[in-house]
Amino acid sequence: MALATAGLAAPGEAAADDRLLSDDTFAVSSPGPVVVDAGLIFGLPSALPTGLSTGVGAGITRACGCHFAYGALASWSSASESSETWTVTHGELRLRATGSIFHVAGRGTLALRLGLGGTVVREDRVRNQGMRAGLMGSDLEQTATQALPAAELEAVVTLRVVGPWALAIAGGPTGTWFDSHLRGGWTAALGVAWHP
Repeated sequence: MALATAGLAAPGEAAADDRLLSDDTFAVSSPGPVVVDAGLIFGLPSALPTGLSTGVGAGITRACGCHFAYGALASWSSASESSETWTVTHGELRLRATGSIFHVAGRGTLALRLGLGGTVVREDRVRNQGMRAGLMGSDLEQTATQALPAAELEAVVTLRVVGPWALAIAGGPTGTWFDSHLRGGWTAALGVAWHP
């Protein structure tokens, strides 16, 4: 009789092991010290006076205590604007070293992150209808590249959803040193994070 009962229980146990979602799928566990994130970024261009710079970015952060972490961020974004004479496109490579204070609350992590580094801006300027007018060389198109010191202060919220995967939202003010003065702006990011 015991052998028959064991035989009846085995298929049920096998079926339970084949489930896509288990009892531990949404369990809250202590996260590890490293977080890798990637996603979409939005913000004011560093050098263009108007427009919206959009692109992608990624970062890595490592906790080195109860409430402090350090890391690095890199992103690429672009913005285009036109006037009567020119169409200007700015591509921006942002590189930041970061330090943050954070607090873990259940599934979520709240952080205040300071990023310091540089933004490499590449400007492509094309004269409107220049080819039609027979212009060539620098009369038609101009290109320039410049590295600008920059900083940003962001509020960061991550919410663990399934296992080590989380949603990440960040945003806050930025400052860029451009043309001998500080130019203010803002940045925002929406993405996913891997937090084993």
